[in-house]
Amino acid sequence: MSECQIAIIGCGGIAEAYAKALQRMPNARLTAVVDPDASARARIAGDDDSIAQHSSIESLADVDAALVLAPPNVHESLSCALLQRGIHVLCEKPLAPTVASAKRMLQCAETAGRQLMMGSKFRYTADVTKARALLDEKVCGDIVIYENVFCSHVDMTQRWNSKAQISGGGVLIDNGCHSVDLARYLLGPLAKVQAQFGTRVQPLEVEDTARMLFQSQSGALGSIDLSWSIRKETDAYVRLHGTEGTLEIGWRRSRWKTSDGEWQEFGHGYDKIAAFQAQLENFVACITDAAAAVIVATDALASVVVIDCAYQSAQEERWVTIPA
Repeated sequence: MSECQIAIIGCGGIAEAYAKALQRMPNARLTAVVDPDASARARIAGDDDSIAQHSSIESLADVDAALVLAPPNVHESLSCALLQRGIHVLCEKPLAPTVASAKRMLQCAETAGRQLMMGSKFRYTADVTKARALLDEKVCGDIVIYENVFCSHVDMTQRWNSKAQISGGGVLIDNGCHSVDLARYLLGPLAKVQAQFGTRVQPLEVEDTARMLFQSQSGALGSIDLSWSIRKETDAYVRLHGTEGTLEIGWRRSRWKTSDGEWQEFGHGYDKIAAFQAQLENFVACITDAAAAVIVATDALASVVVIDCAYQSAQEERWVTIPA
Protein backbone atom coordinates (compact mmCIF):
# COMPACT_ATOMS: atom_id res chain seq x y z
CA MET A 1 0.00 0.00 0.00
CA SER A 2 1.81 3.11 -1.23
CA GLU A 3 -0.76 5.55 0.11
CA CYS A 4 -3.54 4.77 2.56
CA GLN A 5 -6.90 6.05 1.32
CA ILE A 6 -8.86 7.30 4.33
CA ALA A 7 -12.47 8.37 4.85
CA ILE A 8 -13.74 10.59 7.64
CA ILE A 9 -17.11 9.46 9.00
CA GLY A 10 -18.74 12.32 10.88
CA CYS A 11 -17.73 15.88 10.00
CA GLY A 12 -18.06 17.67 13.34
CA GLY A 13 -15.46 19.87 15.01
CA ILE A 14 -12.95 17.08 15.71
CA ALA A 15 -12.89 16.16 12.02
CA GLU A 16 -11.12 19.44 11.26
CA ALA A 17 -8.18 18.46 13.50
CA TYR A 18 -7.94 15.02 11.90
CA ALA A 19 -8.08 16.53 8.40
CA LYS A 20 -5.20 18.89 9.28
CA ALA A 21 -3.19 15.99 10.67
CA LEU A 22 -3.77 13.96 7.49
CA GLN A 23 -2.38 16.82 5.40
CA ARG A 24 0.96 16.33 7.15
CA MET A 25 1.20 12.64 6.26
CA PRO A 26 2.93 11.57 3.02
CA ASN A 27 1.63 7.99 3.23
CA ALA A 28 -2.07 8.73 3.84
CA ARG A 29 -4.68 10.86 2.11
CA LEU A 30 -8.21 11.93 2.86
CA THR A 31 -10.28 10.70 -0.09
CA ALA A 32 -13.84 10.74 1.25
CA VAL A 33 -16.03 12.41 3.86
CA VAL A 34 -19.36 11.09 5.13
CA ASP A 35 -22.01 13.08 6.98
CA PRO A 36 -25.77 13.55 6.53
CA ASP A 37 -25.18 17.33 6.72
CA ALA A 38 -23.99 18.60 3.32
CA SER A 39 -22.53 21.80 4.79
CA ALA A 40 -20.49 19.79 7.29
CA ARG A 41 -19.13 17.60 4.49
CA ALA A 42 -18.24 20.63 2.42
CA ARG A 43 -16.45 22.28 5.33
CA ILE A 44 -14.08 19.32 5.75
CA ALA A 45 -13.59 18.63 2.03
CA GLY A 46 -12.95 22.30 1.28
CA ASP A 47 -12.00 23.06 -2.31
CA ASP A 48 -10.48 19.64 -2.93
CA ASP A 49 -12.60 18.03 -5.66
CA SER A 50 -10.72 14.74 -5.23
CA ILE A 51 -12.43 14.20 -1.86
CA ALA A 52 -15.69 12.36 -2.46
CA GLN A 53 -18.67 13.49 -0.38
CA HIS A 54 -21.30 11.02 0.85
CA SER A 55 -24.43 11.35 2.96
CA SER A 56 -24.02 7.80 4.33
CA ILE A 57 -21.47 5.00 4.35
CA GLU A 58 -23.61 2.94 1.95
CA SER A 59 -22.12 4.68 -1.07
CA LEU A 60 -18.58 4.75 0.32
CA ALA A 61 -16.06 2.90 -1.85
CA ASP A 62 -12.36 2.55 -2.62
CA VAL A 63 -10.98 3.39 0.83
CA ASP A 64 -8.56 1.39 2.97
CA ALA A 65 -9.53 2.85 6.32
CA ALA A 66 -12.07 5.06 8.03
CA LEU A 67 -12.03 7.42 10.98
CA VAL A 68 -15.32 7.10 12.86
CA LEU A 69 -15.82 10.54 14.40
CA ALA A 70 -19.59 10.38 14.82
CA PRO A 71 -21.33 10.39 18.25
CA PRO A 72 -20.90 7.31 20.51
CA ASN A 73 -24.43 5.94 20.04
CA VAL A 74 -23.57 5.02 16.42
CA HIS A 75 -19.97 3.88 16.96
CA GLU A 76 -20.92 0.22 16.97
CA SER A 77 -23.22 0.25 13.94
CA LEU A 78 -20.84 2.33 11.81
CA SER A 79 -17.64 0.57 12.86
CA CYS A 80 -19.03 -2.93 12.40
CA ALA A 81 -20.53 -2.11 9.01
CA LEU A 82 -17.16 -0.76 7.84
CA LEU A 83 -15.15 -3.64 9.31
CA GLN A 84 -17.42 -6.18 7.64
CA ARG A 85 -16.68 -4.50 4.32
CA GLY A 86 -12.96 -4.97 4.89
CA ILE A 87 -12.25 -1.38 5.96
CA HIS A 88 -9.92 -0.74 8.89
CA VAL A 89 -11.37 1.57 11.56
CA LEU A 90 -10.03 4.13 14.00
CA CYS A 91 -12.96 4.98 16.27
CA GLU A 92 -12.86 8.07 18.45
CA LYS A 93 -13.25 7.79 22.21
CA PRO A 94 -15.31 6.63 23.98
CA LEU A 95 -15.12 3.41 21.99
CA ALA A 96 -18.72 2.65 22.96
CA PRO A 97 -21.25 3.79 25.57
CA THR A 98 -21.59 0.27 27.04
CA VAL A 99 -19.28 -2.64 27.76
CA ALA A 100 -21.45 -5.03 25.73
CA SER A 101 -21.27 -2.74 22.70
CA ALA A 102 -17.48 -2.43 22.99
CA LYS A 103 -17.10 -6.21 23.16
CA ARG A 104 -19.23 -6.68 20.04
CA MET A 105 -17.12 -4.12 18.15
CA LEU A 106 -13.85 -5.82 19.08
CA GLN A 107 -15.25 -9.24 18.19
CA CYS A 108 -16.40 -7.89 14.84
CA ALA A 109 -12.87 -6.63 14.10
CA GLU A 110 -11.37 -9.98 15.04
CA THR A 111 -13.85 -11.87 12.86
CA ALA A 112 -13.27 -9.51 9.92
CA GLY A 113 -9.50 -9.65 10.31
CA ARG A 114 -9.30 -5.87 10.30
CA GLN A 115 -7.79 -3.27 12.60
CA LEU A 116 -10.07 -1.51 15.11
CA MET A 117 -8.22 1.11 17.11
CA MET A 118 -9.66 3.44 19.74
CA GLY A 119 -8.73 7.09 19.33
CA SER A 120 -7.14 8.53 22.48
CA LYS A 121 -4.99 11.52 21.55
CA PHE A 122 -3.18 12.05 24.86
CA ARG A 123 -1.48 8.67 24.55
CA TYR A 124 0.22 10.00 21.42
CA THR A 125 1.61 13.23 22.85
CA ALA A 126 5.39 13.31 22.95
CA ASP A 127 5.45 14.43 26.59
CA VAL A 128 3.28 11.51 27.74
CA THR A 129 5.52 9.04 25.90
CA LYS A 130 8.63 10.59 27.50
CA ALA A 131 6.94 10.58 30.90
CA ARG A 132 6.31 6.85 30.65
CA ALA A 133 9.98 6.26 29.79
CA LEU A 134 11.07 8.32 32.81
CA LEU A 135 8.72 6.40 35.08
CA ASP A 136 10.14 3.14 33.75
CA GLU A 137 13.56 4.46 34.76
CA LYS A 138 12.17 5.03 38.29
CA VAL A 139 13.29 8.67 38.35
CA CYS A 140 10.55 9.30 40.93
CA GLY A 141 10.76 5.93 42.64
CA ASP A 142 7.48 4.13 43.18
CA ILE A 143 4.39 6.24 42.45
CA VAL A 144 2.24 6.86 45.53
CA ILE A 145 -0.21 9.57 44.39
CA TYR A 146 -1.51 10.36 40.89
CA GLU A 147 -3.48 13.51 40.00
CA ASN A 148 -5.25 14.37 36.75
CA VAL A 149 -7.28 17.49 35.98
CA PHE A 150 -9.39 18.12 32.87
CA CYS A 151 -11.51 21.07 33.96
CA SER A 152 -12.47 23.91 31.63
CA HIS A 153 -15.64 25.91 31.13
CA VAL A 154 -17.36 24.91 27.89
CA ASP A 155 -20.98 25.68 27.03
CA MET A 156 -22.46 22.22 26.44
CA THR A 157 -26.13 23.18 26.23
CA GLN A 158 -26.31 22.76 22.45
CA ARG A 159 -23.87 19.89 22.02
CA TRP A 160 -24.65 16.20 21.55
CA ASN A 161 -22.11 15.31 24.26
CA SER A 162 -24.67 16.38 26.87
CA LYS A 163 -27.49 14.23 25.48
CA ALA A 164 -27.47 10.95 27.41
CA GLN A 165 -29.07 8.84 24.67
CA ILE A 166 -26.38 9.97 22.24
CA SER A 167 -23.28 10.19 24.43
CA GLY A 168 -23.94 7.59 27.11
CA GLY A 169 -23.41 10.14 29.88
CA GLY A 170 -21.78 13.46 30.67
CA VAL A 171 -18.28 14.67 31.40
CA LEU A 172 -17.38 11.38 33.11
CA ILE A 173 -17.60 9.37 29.90
CA ASP A 174 -16.64 12.21 27.57
CA ASN A 175 -13.39 13.31 29.25
CA GLY A 176 -13.01 10.47 31.72
CA CYS A 177 -12.13 7.93 29.05
CA HIS A 178 -9.02 10.03 28.28
CA SER A 179 -8.21 10.10 31.99
CA VAL A 180 -8.60 6.35 32.40
CA ASP A 181 -6.45 5.57 29.37
CA LEU A 182 -3.71 7.93 30.61
CA ALA A 183 -3.76 6.51 34.14
CA ARG A 184 -3.58 2.93 32.87
CA TYR A 185 -0.70 3.81 30.54
CA LEU A 186 1.33 5.52 33.26
CA LEU A 187 0.47 3.31 36.24
CA GLY A 188 -0.77 0.01 34.85
CA PRO A 189 -4.19 -1.59 35.37
CA LEU A 190 -6.62 -0.06 37.86
CA ALA A 191 -8.04 -2.13 40.73
CA LYS A 192 -11.02 -0.17 42.08
CA VAL A 193 -12.82 3.11 41.52
CA GLN A 194 -15.15 5.55 43.23
CA ALA A 195 -16.94 8.42 41.47
CA GLN A 196 -19.07 11.37 42.56
CA PHE A 197 -20.89 14.06 40.62
CA GLY A 198 -20.66 17.73 41.53
CA THR A 199 -23.34 20.39 41.67
CA ARG A 200 -24.78 20.74 38.18
CA VAL A 201 -24.00 24.24 36.93
CA GLN A 202 -25.25 24.06 33.36
CA PRO A 203 -28.88 23.09 32.59
CA LEU A 204 -27.96 19.65 31.26
CA GLU A 205 -29.49 16.19 31.61
CA VAL A 206 -26.06 14.73 32.44
CA GLU A 207 -23.28 15.46 34.92
CA ASP A 208 -21.07 18.44 34.10
CA THR A 209 -18.58 17.94 36.96
CA ALA A 210 -17.24 14.68 38.35
CA ARG A 211 -14.48 13.44 40.62
CA MET A 212 -13.11 9.93 40.27
CA LEU A 213 -10.85 8.28 42.82
CA PHE A 214 -9.03 5.05 42.11
CA GLN A 215 -6.38 2.67 43.31
CA SER A 216 -4.13 1.02 40.78
CA GLN A 217 -3.10 -2.61 40.98
CA SER A 218 0.40 -1.33 41.84
CA GLY A 219 -1.05 0.44 44.89
CA ALA A 220 -0.97 4.05 43.70
CA LEU A 221 -3.83 6.30 44.81
CA GLY A 222 -5.36 8.46 42.09
CA SER A 223 -7.71 11.41 41.79
CA ILE A 224 -9.28 12.67 38.56
CA ASP A 225 -11.21 15.95 38.37
CA LEU A 226 -13.41 16.52 35.33
CA SER A 227 -15.64 19.47 34.52
CA TRP A 228 -17.27 21.38 31.69
CA SER A 229 -18.38 24.10 34.12
CA ILE A 230 -15.39 25.12 36.22
CA ARG A 231 -11.87 26.04 35.27
CA LYS A 232 -9.35 24.56 37.66
CA GLU A 233 -6.20 26.59 37.18
CA THR A 234 -3.24 24.27 36.74
CA ASP A 235 -0.25 24.22 34.41
CA ALA A 236 0.00 20.43 34.61
CA TYR A 237 -2.86 18.13 33.67
CA VAL A 238 -1.08 15.13 35.24
CA ARG A 239 1.07 15.03 38.38
CA LEU A 240 2.71 11.92 39.78
CA HIS A 241 4.21 11.96 43.27
CA GLY A 242 6.61 9.15 44.05
CA THR A 243 8.83 7.94 46.85
CA GLU A 244 11.81 9.76 45.33
CA GLY A 245 10.37 12.66 43.33
CA THR A 246 7.62 14.30 41.31
CA LEU A 247 6.74 14.36 37.61
CA GLU A 248 4.40 16.80 35.86
CA ILE A 249 2.90 16.58 32.37
CA GLY A 250 1.77 20.07 31.38
CA TRP A 251 -0.03 22.05 28.73
CA ARG A 252 3.05 24.19 27.97
CA ARG A 253 5.93 22.20 29.45
CA SER A 254 6.62 18.97 31.30
CA ARG A 255 9.19 18.42 34.01
CA TRP A 256 10.40 16.18 36.83
CA LYS A 257 12.52 16.47 39.94
CA THR A 258 13.88 14.30 42.69
CA SER A 259 12.73 15.08 46.22
CA ASP A 260 15.77 17.26 46.95
CA GLY A 261 16.75 18.19 43.38
CA GLU A 262 15.98 20.86 40.81
CA TRP A 263 13.25 20.72 38.18
CA GLN A 264 14.34 19.25 34.85
CA GLU A 265 12.22 19.88 31.76
CA PHE A 266 11.62 16.99 29.39
CA GLY A 267 8.84 18.24 27.12
CA HIS A 268 7.31 21.30 25.51
CA GLY A 269 3.64 20.73 26.25
CA TYR A 270 0.53 19.65 24.38
CA ASP A 271 0.20 19.93 20.60
CA LYS A 272 -3.24 18.72 19.51
CA ILE A 273 -2.54 18.35 15.79
CA ALA A 274 0.80 16.63 16.43
CA ALA A 275 -0.98 14.17 18.73
CA PHE A 276 -3.58 13.37 16.07
CA GLN A 277 -0.82 12.97 13.48
CA ALA A 278 1.11 10.54 15.69
CA GLN A 279 -2.08 8.59 16.30
CA LEU A 280 -2.84 8.38 12.58
CA GLU A 281 0.73 7.37 11.78
CA ASN A 282 0.46 4.51 14.25
CA PHE A 283 -2.91 3.50 12.80
CA VAL A 284 -1.57 3.41 9.24
CA ALA A 285 1.54 1.55 10.38
CA CYS A 286 -0.68 -1.09 12.00
CA ILE A 287 -2.68 -1.51 8.81
CA THR A 288 0.51 -2.16 6.85
CA ASP A 289 2.03 -4.35 9.59
CA ALA A 290 4.89 -1.88 9.92
CA ALA A 291 4.37 -1.36 13.66
CA ALA A 292 2.38 -2.61 16.63
CA ALA A 293 -0.61 -0.67 17.93
CA VAL A 294 0.02 1.76 20.78
CA ILE A 295 -3.56 1.27 21.98
CA VAL A 296 -4.56 -2.38 21.73
CA ALA A 297 -7.94 -4.06 22.16
CA THR A 298 -7.43 -4.67 25.88
CA ASP A 299 -6.74 -0.95 26.40
CA ALA A 300 -9.85 0.06 24.49
CA LEU A 301 -12.10 -2.35 26.38
CA ALA A 302 -10.57 -1.43 29.74
CA SER A 303 -11.36 2.25 29.20
CA VAL A 304 -15.04 1.38 28.71
CA VAL A 305 -15.09 -1.05 31.65
CA VAL A 306 -13.55 1.42 34.12
CA ILE A 307 -15.95 4.21 33.15
CA ASP A 308 -18.85 1.78 33.46
CA CYS A 309 -17.65 0.89 36.98
CA ALA A 310 -17.35 4.61 37.80
CA TYR A 311 -20.98 5.24 36.84
CA GLN A 312 -22.00 2.24 38.96
CA SER A 313 -20.02 3.70 41.85
CA ALA A 314 -21.69 7.10 41.56
CA GLN A 315 -25.12 5.52 41.47
CA GLU A 316 -24.53 3.15 44.39
CA GLU A 317 -22.29 5.54 46.38
CA ARG A 318 -19.54 3.00 47.02
CA TRP A 319 -16.19 1.77 45.79
CA VAL A 320 -16.46 -0.66 42.87
CA THR A 321 -13.87 -3.32 42.08
CA ILE A 322 -12.81 -3.27 38.43
CA PRO A 323 -13.00 -6.69 36.74
CA ALA A 324 -9.61 -8.07 35.72
